[in-house]
Amino acid sequence: MRPDASSPPVHGLSLRRYGASRGSHSHAHFQVLVGLDGVLELEVEGRGRRIAAGDGWVVTPGDRHDFESRTGSRCLVLDTAQALWAQCAGRSPLAPLSLSLARHLALCLEQPAPPQAALHHAPDLLLEAWGPAVPNARGRAIDWPGLADWARARWHLPLCVADLAAFACLSPSQFAQRCRDEQGMSAMHWLRGQRLLHARQLRQRGLSVAEAARRSGYRSPSALTAALRRLGARP
Repeated sequence: MRPDASSPPVHGLSLRRYGASRGSHSHAHFQVLVGLDGVLELEVEGRGRRIAAGDGWVVTPGDRHDFESRTGSRCLVLDTAQALWAQCAGRSPLAPLSLSLARHLALCLEQPAPPQAALHHAPDLLLEAWGPAVPNARGRAIDWPGLADWARARWHLPLCVADLAAFACLSPSQFAQRCRDEQGMSAMHWLRGQRLLHARQLRQRGLSVAEAARRSGYRSPSALTAALRRLGARP
């Protein structure tokens, strides 16, 4: 993913051009994409999406995504940590509002002196373009801190979504949706994040990489080292 050199990011907002060279990465924040022209082929956690003009998608924190555009494309991209974007995960924006808004913001970014008022309000305007949140009958609340403690005591086991759902007294599909709604990420990404958080805490307490890996359930010290480096943390 390469930012358009003529449009540097402003408040996390940027214009980006994509080409036939395939890319792949993940990041610790939400990434909001709206197509301006061309078609971006996006694959998020094994699920394909086509982002054409006016289409959009929200990549949630930790989601590995591959991207390429065989004939070239351009997108408006917002990088943000705002938790409200979790309610937009899995949904497309409202057309044609999204395309009109994206084109206007693109023109703003292309100005030698971008209008700061427009760009300041851009994140909220884009959020509105996704429409109101889908009502969610929540039922019982999920004790996320309690679930994290429960998982921490079981790093030696091959935990899966069904195990987490059983703790929360929900079906796997209900738990998966609640995790996206409330935590802004998939259930397995939440679980991997908790494992990595525990390992980082152990390292900060002075434990060796090998001991931190053993206590947090990593298959080897090198696996923990690689996970920490992907996050940008010091092993």
